[in-house]
Amino acid sequence: MTNAGGVRWQRRSAALLAPVLAGLLALAGCASLPESSAPQALGTINRAPTSQGPPPPLPGRDADLLISDFLAASADPNNRHAAARQYLRPEASADWNDEASTVIVDRADTLRESRSENKASYVIRARKVGELSRDGAYRATEGMLENKIEMTKVDGEWRITALPDGVVMESIAFDKTYRRYVLYYVDPGSSMLVPDPRWISAPRDQLTERLIGLLAAGPQPTIAPVVRNQLADPVALRGPITKANNEPGEVGVGIGGVRIDFTGLGGLGPRERELFAAQVVMTLSGADILGPYVLLADGKPLDERFAERGWSVTDLDQYSASAPGQNRVGLHALRGGSLVQVTPDGIVTPSGSFGEATNLESVGISADGQFVAAVADTGRPAPEPGRTLLIGNYGAKAFGVVEATSIARPSWTADGGAAWTVLDGERVIRAVTDRATGNVSLQDVDTSALFDSTDELRAPISEVAVSRTGVRAALIADGEVYVAVIERRADGKYALTSPLPVALGLSTPAVSVSWITGDTLMVAREGNVDPVFTVSIDGSQFIPVTSQNLTPPVRVVTSSPSTQYVADSRAVLQLQTADPTRSDRFWREVPGLTGEMVVPVLPS
Repeated sequence: MTNAGGVRWQRRSAALLAPVLAGLLALAGCASLPESSAPQALGTINRAPTSQGPPPPLPGRDADLLISDFLAASADPNNRHAAARQYLRPEASADWNDEASTVIVDRADTLRESRSENKASYVIRARKVGELSRDGAYRATEGMLENKIEMTKVDGEWRITALPDGVVMESIAFDKTYRRYVLYYVDPGSSMLVPDPRWISAPRDQLTERLIGLLAAGPQPTIAPVVRNQLADPVALRGPITKANNEPGEVGVGIGGVRIDFTGLGGLGPRERELFAAQVVMTLSGADILGPYVLLADGKPLDERFAERGWSVTDLDQYSASAPGQNRVGLHALRGGSLVQVTPDGIVTPSGSFGEATNLESVGISADGQFVAAVADTGRPAPEPGRTLLIGNYGAKAFGVVEATSIARPSWTADGGAAWTVLDGERVIRAVTDRATGNVSLQDVDTSALFDSTDELRAPISEVAVSRTGVRAALIADGEVYVAVIERRADGKYALTSPLPVALGLSTPAVSVSWITGDTLMVAREGNVDPVFTVSIDGSQFIPVTSQNLTPPVRVVTSSPSTQYVADSRAVLQLQTADPTRSDRFWREVPGLTGEMVVPVLPS
C-alpha cells in the first residue's frame, strides 16, 4: 500500500534481471572438470529453465479478469515472461518487447473503453512506485501509468492482441516473486565494501550462480566510476559451483557450504585476493547462503590460510562498514550547548573547548574519536555571520575555520580525514584535517551535477551525511531525501553526482538523516504521523519506525548498525532494539539527556 503522498510502505520490490548466467556446465555428473576445460565467463551463466511450465490461463475467464491474471503472471520473468505470454495471441506475443521497460505500480485499475461480442478495449491505469533496469536495479518513481490493451475472443477465450512494450507489475505480485539482495564492490580508497542492491527472482538452488554472475557483470552505472570489481575480466569460473565438499546438488540450500573454483587470478596479490574473497563471501552470506566458503584459484586454495576450513564472514569483517564493534567511541550529546559523553556511570563532560563551550548547536565526531567538528552560534546579529565551524582534537582546543549564516551538522569521513558540511544551504565543503600537523584546509565540493540532473535538487541543502563506505552521501534538500555518489576527481577534488530521490511523496519535510548501514537510512520528518522511518538507498523499502513513547516533533536522528537515537521535543531516546523484524520495538529515554535542546551524537 502507499500513503497519501505516494510513498511505498513496508514491502519488498523487485526487478527484472537481464540474463546474466548463461552456459554454466550442468551441476549433475562429475564433481570436477578436467584440466583442459575451458573457463566459463562469470557474467554469462543463464538461468536454468523450470522443471514444469507456468500454469495456463483459466478457461472461460472474462476479459477484465483475464487482464488481472495477465498482470499477476507478468511478475514471473522466466523464459522471457512465458507465463504472461500465454495470455497473448501468438502475433501479439511475437511483437511484445518485454525488455523495453519494467514498471512497478501500486495497484492497477482496469477501465473498459469499449466491448463487443468478440472484441474489447481496456485501459490500465495505476500509480507508479518504481522502475527496474535490466541489471536488477530499482529506482523509486512517481506519476501515473496509462496503458491501452486490445483483446479478441478466439474459440470462446479472450486473449490480448495489442499492448505497449514493457512489463507492468503490481507491488503485491512483486512481493511474491522477487527478493532484494545486495552485491558488494570495493572502494579503492578505503578498501571498504560498497553495497549495490539488486532484485532477483530465482530458486534457492540457482541463487548462488545468479549472484556470482551478477557480481562479475559489474556495479550499477552510477557507482561504477568510484568502485573496483575484483571479479572483473579476466576472472572466470573454472568449473561448476558445488557444495564445500565438492559434491553437486542444491548449492546454497541449507548447510553444506559453497565451493567455487576461479581462474584468471594469477595477477592478484595477497591483499587483492582477500578483497576478492570479501566480495564473494559478503554477497553470498548476505543472501543467507551459508558457509564455509571454499574459494579456489586454478584448483588450489585462494589463500593457504583457509585451505582446510574455508572462509567465513568473521575472516573479512575488517572490510565491512556494518561489522560489529565499529562504534568504539560511544554515545555523546549536546546538552546546554556543551559536548558531553554518556557512560555507564553517568554523564561526563570532556575537557577542552568542546566540553567548555555553551554555544554549540551540532557536532560530528570522527569514527576513531580523535577529531570533533562543531557548529557554534557566534552571537552576532545579522547581517554578520551567525554560525562558525570549529574543528579540533577531542579533549583539546578548537579553532574556527569558516563562518556563515547557516552551517549544517558536520559529517566525518570514515578515516577521519575530512568533515563535510553545507554553508548557507548551497555551498558543500570539506574541512580537510592534516593529522601530522593539525592544520585544516577548506575544499569546495562540486555540486553542479546535483542541480543539472534529471532529479535535480532544490536548495537549500540542510543536511549532508557521508556514508561509512565513503562512496555515497545522503542529502536533505528542500525537505526531500536524496542519495548522491561521491566522486574523487583526478585533481584530488570531490564532486557529488547522480542524485537519486529515495523517499518520494513525503507529506511533510524531512529534517534529519543518518546512515544505519551502507544501504539503509534513518530519517526524521516534521509532523506527528510516522515521524521516523527507514528507507533503502534505492528507495524500494520505506518502513515507518515505531513512534511509541515519542513526543513530536522529532528534531534529530543519529544511528549506527547496532543503535539508533532521536531527539524529540522533550528528550533523547534510544530505539530499544535495532532488529527491524521485531514488532515490539519502542523508544526509551536515555538517562540524563532530557530537555528540548539536547541532541544525540554518534561518531560518523
